[in-house]
Amino acid sequence: MPQSGRRKTRVNRDSADSPVKQGIPLRHPKPTMKKTLIALIVAAAGPAAFAQTTVTTTTVGTGTITEYTPGSVLVVKEAAGPVTYRYSDSVTYVTKKGRVLTAEEVRTRMQVGAPVSVTYATEGNDRVISRVEVDDDGEIQIERN
Repeated sequence: MPQSGRRKTRVNRDSADSPVKQGIPLRHPKPTMKKTLIALIVAAAGPAAFAQTTVTTTTVGTGTITEYTPGSVLVVKEAAGPVTYRYSDSVTYVTKKGRVLTAEEVRTRMQVGAPVSVTYATEGNDRVISRVEVDDDGEIQIERN
């Protein structure tokens, strides 16, 4: 192979005639593309490695309404006793069959004594409602012979 005009020589850094001992700094080779890409990838991936993930677990509580303040508080008497729930920014009201209730239906069905199932997530000490299932479907059942 033909060589370029420069010859590479090995320098013993401990010898008296080494460039380092003479105060001449050694030239460092230019970083290669591979090293540059690896450095960029590590720098970009660093923040993602330390990002926190939040896992939200929902739970369902079932009982009857003992106190209801729309958009504020819902207290449900469950088997273990009364449980207070706080409302999230958006709460979905549905029937047992899954039909979403209108605002008017929510006003008429959400009353003290009505059976409900409440889907909630725990945030600190609060139980925050995301969905309320009204036990009474409100539909008239007609028996046919």
